[in-house]
This record gives sequence, structure tokens and C-alpha cells, in this order.
Amino acid sequence: MRFLAIDVGMGTQDILLYDSEKNIENCVKMVLPSHTQIIAKRISNATRSKQDIFLAGETMGGGPCAGALAKHIEAGLAAFVTERAALTFNDDLDKVKEMGVVIVGDREVNELNAVRIETRDIDKPALEKALNLFDIELPDKFAVAVQDHGFSPLTSNRMFRFEYFRDVLKSGGTLDSFVYKRNIPERFSRMKAVGRTVPGALLMDTGIAAIRGALLDDTAISPCLVVNIGNGHTLACVVEDNKPVSIFEHHTCQMTADKLDDYLERLCAGTLSFQEVFDDGGHGCFIREAIPLSDIGSILVTGPNRGIMRNSKLDINFASPFGDMMLTGCFGLMDAYINYAEK
Repeated sequence: MRFLAIDVGMGTQDILLYDSEKNIENCVKMVLPSHTQIIAKRISNATRSKQDIFLAGETMGGGPCAGALAKHIEAGLAAFVTERAALTFNDDLDKVKEMGVVIVGDREVNELNAVRIETRDIDKPALEKALNLFDIELPDKFAVAVQDHGFSPLTSNRMFRFEYFRDVLKSGGTLDSFVYKRNIPERFSRMKAVGRTVPGALLMDTGIAAIRGALLDDTAISPCLVVNIGNGHTLACVVEDNKPVSIFEHHTCQMTADKLDDYLERLCAGTLSFQEVFDDGGHGCFIREAIPLSDIGSILVTGPNRGIMRNSKLDINFASPFGDMMLTGCFGLMDAYINYAEK
């Protein structure tokens, strides 16, 4: 079995070419800039060259490329965007227009005198070219993780995203409940865009993929408190027997060791509330079942910003499944593909 697992973050896209005939340590691995970083650089290059731009392609992650687009418009340069690409920046197209962006149809493409920039989270041609340089064939199967807030033009995307987590936990769902292949819910516009780019791909949320991957660490003892401190977001989840029983998500830029210690203790105690996290600028919190910190088997911390927790007062383990922390999300995708998607 061979497939490409790609964990798309705000800073990097982490890639594992899984091959069941090799030891996992010998599989091909890459950590590359995420496509939102790449698109941001291309927009900035056009801004410096004083060239108008035309963004066309799929809905993808915003963040850095949204910031670069805003600076491009502030510089007095034009930005033309197709409707699908425009959804990268806001689910409400009127708000995209308010940024100063001109939304155009496919028929107008050839009339534009602008630098064309393709929007997509997964660039298959680039990956194929990179692998071919080392005589490696691109697999025809993919497992991809992206953070999808959900299509929510009429409400807060933070609240809309957390309603999804709450609904899965309330129904007693397992980590498998977050895995999609041909059954991508309509709410997930970004996942559906990836599905059009790589048809048939297994899809997961980046945070959940990291949680699942961290649980493969040798130090994992159930019930586990798992914390993924990513470049953009921090997600913490208590998992017992493959079931998430409580969860909270916030923005990493607002996290400190003391604040995380407090949040994690109260998540386990059942006293952390959705409103508190949301009012602080985070996504929210949901607790289906409280498992006191004293009953937690292990606390696993992963993610590129895990260093925030070096001064934690909790008894934490820095999870590094198969000896590679940066591939934690990919290992979660791998586990989902092997144990769920192929059944």
C-alpha cells in the first residue's frame, strides 16, 4: 500500500509517502512551506513589481495569503478573483468585495492583463515534479488534513466550527467520526475543494489528525489529554478508548504555559466553558464528560509551537510518534487510512 499523507498547516505542509513495504522510519518525508505561504509570496512579488493580480483556482486556507492580498490592494493595485478563489478570504462574497477585490467570471479571464496565481491547498504537479527528481513515483492515493471552519456566511466561523466538534462529541462519536472520503459534509467547503483537486482523497481536520497521530506515541496511556500547539491554532482534547470526551481550541498566539496549564486543568475538571474561551477570541470548548487530571494516564504535547509548554507545571510528555514530531498529523492520517478508509 502506498499513499501520500499531507498535513496542511498555516506555516508548513508536512508530507509522508507511506509505503507498507518499508519501515516507517525509511518512508519519504518532507516539510515544505504551506501553499498559503507560497501564494502570499507570489502576491507580494507582484506587489513589489507593481503588477495587478488574478487569483483563480480552488478555495484554500487564508491567513498569510489574505494578509498579502490586503497589502496588495493597499498599494493601489488591482486584484481580480474568481468566485471559488474568493471564498478563501471570506464566505460572504460581499465582504470580499469590500476588501477592494473584483470578482470575475471564467469568461473574463482572457481579458485581464494581470499576473495569474493559482489557488489550491494541494499542488499535485509540483509534488509530482519534486518526487520525480528522486525517481519516486507519485502515488494515486492521498490522505489530506486541512482546517476547515465550515461555510458560514451568516454567522461566526469560530462558533460554526465549534458546533461541529460539539455535535460529534455529544453523539458519542469516535476519532473515526472525523474521517471523510466520499462523504464530505456540505459544510466543509475547503475539504470539498481538496476533494476536487485530489479526487478520492481521505480528508480530516488538521487538529484531529494531530490528536490521532500523537496517540501513536509510545508514552500514550488512556485516558490521554492531547495538546496540539500549531502555528495558528492550539487544540486540546481528552480521549478515552478512541473517543474524544472534551475539547477546546484557541489561537496559539494567545497561549502561554500558565494559561494553557489553567485551561487544561479546568478542561479535565469540567469547569472550562465555551463562552469563556470564545469571548477570549478562541473557538470554544465542549465537555461531554469530565475526567479529572488525577485520572489522566498521560498528557501528550505536540505541534511546532510545543516549546510554549516547556515551563508547564503539568507532568507532560512531548509526543514524537515514530521519532518525528513534525509528522504527527501525517501519522494520524496514516492511521486513519490504514484502519478506517480501506475497510
